[in-house]
Amino acid sequence: MATLDPNIKPQPVIRQLDDAAINRIAAGEVLERPASAVKELVENAIDAGAHRIEVVIADGGKTLIRVTDDGCGIAGADLPMALSRHATSKIDGSDLLNIHSFGFRGEALASLGAVGRLTMTSRVAGGEGASISVAGGVMADVRPAALSAGTAVELRDMFYATPARLKFLRTDRAESQAVGDVVKRLAMAEPFITFILRDASGGDSRTTFRADAESGDLFDALHGRLRSVIGRDFADNALAIDVERDGFHLTGYAALPTYSRGAAVAQFVFVNGRPVRDKMLLGALRAGYMDVLSRDRHPVAALFIDCDPVMVDVNVHPAKSEVRFRDPGTVRGLIVSGLRHAMAGAGHRASTTVGDATLGAMQPQPMEPRVYQMDRPSFTARSMSFQAQAPGFQETPSARIETDILDEPDHLPLGAARAQVHENYIIAQTADGIVIVDGHAAHERLVYEKLKTQMAENGVAAQALLIPEIVELAEGEAAQLLEMSDDLARFGLGIEPFGGNAVAVRETPAILGEVNAGAMLRDILDELADTGGSDRVQSKIEAILSRVACHGSIRTGRRMRGEEMNALLREMEATPRSGQCNHGRPTYVELKMTDIERLFGRT
Repeated sequence: MATLDPNIKPQPVIRQLDDAAINRIAAGEVLERPASAVKELVENAIDAGAHRIEVVIADGGKTLIRVTDDGCGIAGADLPMALSRHATSKIDGSDLLNIHSFGFRGEALASLGAVGRLTMTSRVAGGEGASISVAGGVMADVRPAALSAGTAVELRDMFYATPARLKFLRTDRAESQAVGDVVKRLAMAEPFITFILRDASGGDSRTTFRADAESGDLFDALHGRLRSVIGRDFADNALAIDVERDGFHLTGYAALPTYSRGAAVAQFVFVNGRPVRDKMLLGALRAGYMDVLSRDRHPVAALFIDCDPVMVDVNVHPAKSEVRFRDPGTVRGLIVSGLRHAMAGAGHRASTTVGDATLGAMQPQPMEPRVYQMDRPSFTARSMSFQAQAPGFQETPSARIETDILDEPDHLPLGAARAQVHENYIIAQTADGIVIVDGHAAHERLVYEKLKTQMAENGVAAQALLIPEIVELAEGEAAQLLEMSDDLARFGLGIEPFGGNAVAVRETPAILGEVNAGAMLRDILDELADTGGSDRVQSKIEAILSRVACHGSIRTGRRMRGEEMNALLREMEATPRSGQCNHGRPTYVELKMTDIERLFGRT
């Protein structure tokens, strides 16, 4: 009897997968976790023209997800088609680059029905309500149902048909937080829609997030929505962004550098209203704050990019979380310049949370109930009182300096200098409080801004290498660098092609001294791969300027005269970004008189 050779494998058979298997495979691309399902359903509600969207989840969305809206609804006869794969009312398939809606792939509902127990109830205006159910890909018949308007989609037991996926989900709390993040991002994109998120775990329904529809123009509505989503502190310390270039319009709000985070958890970017997580866009956001934040701090911003849909491709990922721009360089430059222009326009402003943190650090002793006191006297009355209490007072040179300081007006934003303590900190009096200035940090920023202005006006001096440095690169990298050779030349880095995958470095920035040109080029390539753009040369130059500014600024330990202190305050008021030092720390703290009086129990 002949035996089969164990080393010979049978010829594989090509077979067509059934619809149930196809839908489950597709669901793995679209639905990673309950938050993915919520995202798809809420986006459908927005596309349906809803004005109110309510999301209810239980056990992090694992056992229940219900999304109810008051949109246009779906006719009962169309419900089976709506649950079929690649069925959509958003596009007709003729132009995949001209997409004006959130959804367009026609996969979400079919995928949900393939992995869970889905029930959809809907009613169109003037029609009757209808409902349809599908469990594990098996669809039931359409039946009549009661519903006032819009659509209600309920998903129970997500991933029951693919139980292996349940093992990859996180705790109920983590999944609930992910759902909340999705709803909040979509709420930011649509400030004129009411969003409600409830948690029905354990049989109790509690509201975990609510954002009522805003009114007014777009900027006012967006500001109000960001206040309710990100928080009041962000809204109070955010700068409005509104710039346009070459068909791209950038709007939104970005926080002052002194209002930053320890992680990149509050960075929101939207393209044509769609929340995206794009490395190039987030890299541009980081670049906009490059010389006002240290590397361990992260900016807070909500930026909205609007353009003709044909200028951006949103069909590059099943979850539609990534995009590709036809001209990414323009978009990146728009974000960087828009952020820097807004921060320059903020002048010396620092975030209000700096003063709040200062007050929080002060722990006065418990106070007795307030004893009645007269209202605070005017400055003139106080001066006359002081003189009356010192009849033998003789003016000395030091006292004359003090008198000159007191004569400085205090109605200006940073007030008038009154004293210097510990040979560094300037105490200034404003019309309604006091300002404490870090003299060294403030002067460091002022010198740095002057150096940057000089560099922008005169360019970056380049030093020619006696012997050009030839750098061998990987395939395609040389062409990538040569495409941006003009940008690099502006910062004193001159490169030329040298054949094959090599480039010749003929000039380097003079301010950097001796540099390893090959290492610098590879750093630039790494940054291009990571963020889609590179500011590596500029950041190195600005780091040098920052160090020069530090060494050229007023040193801690030097006693300043009154006119010097006031001159520093006036220059701060006139200099962009002077509210923070070169590392993003505040250069001054402002305390209102009401806050100071509260510390002493005088309220």
